[in-house]
Amino acid sequence: MDRPAPAPDRSALLAGATGLVGRAILEGLLADASVAAVHVLARRAPGVSHPKLHLHLVDFAALPALPPVDEVYLALGTTIKVAGSQAAFRAVDHDANLAVARAALAAGAKRLGLVSAMGADTRSSLFYSRVKGELEQDLDALGYEGLVIARPSMLAGDRGALGQPERGGEQLALRVTRLLRPLIPANYRSVQASDVARALLRRVPVARGKEIVLSGAMQA
Repeated sequence: MDRPAPAPDRSALLAGATGLVGRAILEGLLADASVAAVHVLARRAPGVSHPKLHLHLVDFAALPALPPVDEVYLALGTTIKVAGSQAAFRAVDHDANLAVARAALAAGAKRLGLVSAMGADTRSSLFYSRVKGELEQDLDALGYEGLVIARPSMLAGDRGALGQPERGGEQLALRVTRLLRPLIPANYRSVQASDVARALLRRVPVARGKEIVLSGAMQA
């Protein structure tokens, strides 16, 4: 006699659902039968509807108390050009992500997955990489039971489909790296946003301690 499938019991929180990786994470969580509820924090609606999707329009500088969750995924990010200044960039890539992590921890989250970047390092001479490294360091200090940090190389995906501006330099670099792919070490090859999302979705629910995942492992 077949046994009924267990009831879904995981509750997840996602910040950054309108980005390349964030949208792929959202799709994966909504398709996962073990996930009962997906809470999305955003400034604008992601344009997706689903019975287990709960949208919270928020100001990331003044977050409200969050609903109880088991795990959190951070995919908030911008560029200095789009943000307009280094300070505005840091407010999104560091401050907003850290604020969500703290609020989620207070709401009961035990595990966290972060979309960081290759080269993240608190000692980097590059402002972008230094901010990414500082975020990783500050998240590690919060004391989550499990922390998974994805450090993708150049992201590949359809930004236009998400209403994001295409990045001319990025598109050129992606074309070049596709041509030279066999000669490029795995961790430096461009990686599909969907591969980054899958890497986090596989690892976060079972995470213990801190794990850093590079592009080569995401594509394996």
